[in-house]
Amino acid sequence: MIYPRPLLLGLCSLLFILVVYLSASTTPLSLSAQGCRMSWMSPSYLLQTGFDHRWTRPTLARRYSLWLYREVGWEDELHGSPVLFIPGNAGSSHQVRSIASSATRQYFSSPYIVAPEFAARNVRDLDFFAVEYNEDLSAFHGTTLESQTSYAADAVRYILSLYPPNTHLTILGHSMGGIAAVSLLDSPIAAANISAVITMSTPHTLPPARFDRRIDSIYRTNAKILAESSTPILSLCGGATDMMIPSESCILPSSRSSLTTPYRKTVFASGLAGAWTGVGHREMVWCHQVRWRVARAALELAHAPVPAAALDAWLDDGRVPSAVTDDIPASLTLDLSRSEVLPASMPLVLVGPNGFKERIWLITIPRADENNNRRMNLVMYVSGAIPPVAPQNANALQVTVYYCAGSSSVPEDGKECERIAPFQHRLLPSPVPGKKFPVPGEGSDESEGVVYFEADVTAAPNGWVALRVQGADGRGWVAAGFEPGDALLNDAGTFDLAIGKTLVNVDPTALRTRIHLPNLLANVLLVYRLTPIMQPTFTREKCSQSFLSPLLTHTSGGANVETHYHPLSPLTLQHPVLLHTHISGPYIASSAGARGIELTIHSVSKSDCGVAAVEIKIDQWSTLGRWGSRHWPALVCWSVGVASILLFQALGAAEAGLRVPSLAASLSSFAQRPLPALLLASLLLAHLPLPASLYIGTGGEIFFTPIAPLLLATASGLVCLSYALLIILMLPLRLLSKRQADTTVHRRTVFSMLLILLLIFLLVPWQVAFLGAWCIHLYTSATSRRNAVAIAQSSRTTSEGSPQEDNKPEACANDRSPWSGADRHNMDMHILLFLTWLLPLTAPVLAVWVRTLLTAGWTTPFDGDHNPLLVAPFLVLVDFASWTSGILLPRQSREPISLRITLIFVSLVAFVWGPRHTYTIFDATGVAIGALVTIRIGPRYWGGVSYFR
Repeated sequence: MIYPRPLLLGLCSLLFILVVYLSASTTPLSLSAQGCRMSWMSPSYLLQTGFDHRWTRPTLARRYSLWLYREVGWEDELHGSPVLFIPGNAGSSHQVRSIASSATRQYFSSPYIVAPEFAARNVRDLDFFAVEYNEDLSAFHGTTLESQTSYAADAVRYILSLYPPNTHLTILGHSMGGIAAVSLLDSPIAAANISAVITMSTPHTLPPARFDRRIDSIYRTNAKILAESSTPILSLCGGATDMMIPSESCILPSSRSSLTTPYRKTVFASGLAGAWTGVGHREMVWCHQVRWRVARAALELAHAPVPAAALDAWLDDGRVPSAVTDDIPASLTLDLSRSEVLPASMPLVLVGPNGFKERIWLITIPRADENNNRRMNLVMYVSGAIPPVAPQNANALQVTVYYCAGSSSVPEDGKECERIAPFQHRLLPSPVPGKKFPVPGEGSDESEGVVYFEADVTAAPNGWVALRVQGADGRGWVAAGFEPGDALLNDAGTFDLAIGKTLVNVDPTALRTRIHLPNLLANVLLVYRLTPIMQPTFTREKCSQSFLSPLLTHTSGGANVETHYHPLSPLTLQHPVLLHTHISGPYIASSAGARGIELTIHSVSKSDCGVAAVEIKIDQWSTLGRWGSRHWPALVCWSVGVASILLFQALGAAEAGLRVPSLAASLSSFAQRPLPALLLASLLLAHLPLPASLYIGTGGEIFFTPIAPLLLATASGLVCLSYALLIILMLPLRLLSKRQADTTVHRRTVFSMLLILLLIFLLVPWQVAFLGAWCIHLYTSATSRRNAVAIAQSSRTTSEGSPQEDNKPEACANDRSPWSGADRHNMDMHILLFLTWLLPLTAPVLAVWVRTLLTAGWTTPFDGDHNPLLVAPFLVLVDFASWTSGILLPRQSREPISLRITLIFVSLVAFVWGPRHTYTIFDATGVAIGALVTIRIGPRYWGGVSYFR
């Protein structure tokens, strides 16, 4: 019989999932477009045959290997500093080739000829080693990840044996390889010889798959390492373009180094100087704009006395440099013969300065009373260099900034001026008008960019700012002026933007405008849409002549960890400006409730090309995709919870002496009565300030509470659809012969069960046995359906007066007892549905096992997952159901409280703990089914007793 409620619920869930999938798959490139240039190389790989069972365990020596990369025609023997590359989930040692090739071609100006900048400093080349894990699926299996870490630690010892004593090496880890790299620091020998760790697209704080408790154990150990290890660690993140891991988990727990805490730094590719592009998960190792900087950082790390300084210099996210280069004088002696004085109200704009070796421009610092007591900051842009920040291979134009004290209207000749320390000093992208940003397949060149400098000079308002301009050869430009130091405040809240929008008016002539929205949620689950409103007099001709077209810089939460750049000029703006962040997200404990969005508009253009206002609202389509991409594990877990409730209700009907409803009827009844109450309860529970690791992971944030009922309704619909799928799977099985009742003692069954448990203990993982149990019960449910139909037909024949043989089990089953043939089939189906939704929890390890057998050979032992107790209750249950035709799980007299209540415990675990700690669902299920099997089936199973009505 077809019930409309579960059918409608299933179709709505399917439609909702389709919409969420379309949103989640189409928005990443709109959120953070990718502009990566392809990298080229001439690779060769040398197998390190000396790294064998003498250095590592024999099982690992047969399973994995170590390779040395060489750029063909550029280098040969070992002569540099070692670097070890660790690939990630399903990764390959060959992924090292892009970074290794870039390091070689930067170090050598031509084959075997060292570039002058390295030869002058006696810097050595790099020797890139890479471990080969045969594309093992380490993200799904903690034991596999532990084996890879152990092999990498042995590889470190072997590599160091090839070099002189006190040699240090750099570790590069991609994806889960970064987790293995951090785990290496738990070994004193490895940690003492590792100069720094650079991870790329590594989920440091949240495992991408949470099906294995050993993965959680590794992450807990790594959290302690990240907090205590003195080895510098830098994490490169791809952002929204990375669709394989949630990039909020890529942020290191401590993102800022100091004298008392270890060096931890997180850099997003969208803010990486010279890159300014989102980067996909696999693209992270070959994207040219990223790989050449990683390679250069590795070259400098091998010889840097302070590794953190090398990381800051070459993997720069726009923060203030930690040190000033030695060749920049700390003071300046004024020479008025080479100087020109400008008033504070006149912004300095120099276009292609030429004809002088050195020139000094003096700008008076504005008085506070002249600007309504507002704090005014010096803002400067240079298409050249403001040391130590500059594009790679920048032009000769160079500007340094000094402060000259004095109260006279004319500065004193020969006066000593001190260099000004900025609080904002970074390289900004300079999008080309008329082209997308970043340019697809091309992105930015290393030599592109505009240097941005901002300093607070209001401490001495009677002084002067001296701009020392050098290298004026007709290229580049300089723009400088004073802008208000305080940001434009907008108190709009997230709920305001949910039903409307907010408008912020800005000065179109300003060089820099800062906007602060402190009440907006900064969360990965929210995407805002910003629309620039240009001056009414805007013209394409005038805007195309701008030095720096309006450029928006977006940072979140006041923490300069993640930065995004968006062009605002209509000439360059090819898609909506979508403001998003990864500073906080579901199940990230340290970031719950983050608020505040910082926007900065940079512009060096005519007023006709300026931005007059910006309009901000929530982008519902992109936000919906973010909800789905972050909560799909919860969808699977909550489906287990729904299936557990259905089984609980079916057992309740049997214990009450009622007919066991069909699964279709149970689904219809569930949609009519318990589901509305559960939806309301899920909404109320989402309001509670639970820890971020529980439930939907939002910590009770009111704006995200609708996620809970949406998830529950969708999970319920998926359970309805899975029932239809099971019916289709059973159709061919019903053609097989029907099952016969068996009342004998099953000694052979007991022996077979013990043999299976022994095989699990010695050879196969218990997940394989669970899959076999599901297959057996699928067949049992199909044949019990055929038996039920046959009994029903026999019953009709008897009622019509047809001859019927006596003493047949089928006839006995036709009385008015609750346990007729249909009742038994209905109970089988409820159990089958429950087992079906447990399959996704075991599937990842099954995939790892199959992969290991195919790549490492049938004789390779599969470590871990050999606990037969985890699967024994399910094996006994499905085996007993396969040969008994009587009451399956009757309540026993020694149950003061019905054991079916354990199924509610399973549901609670699935709803509350499951989304973050998915493995706990199977633990809870094992306890529930184990109790039911032990008390209700155990005596009959071992004694071979079968009940018939």
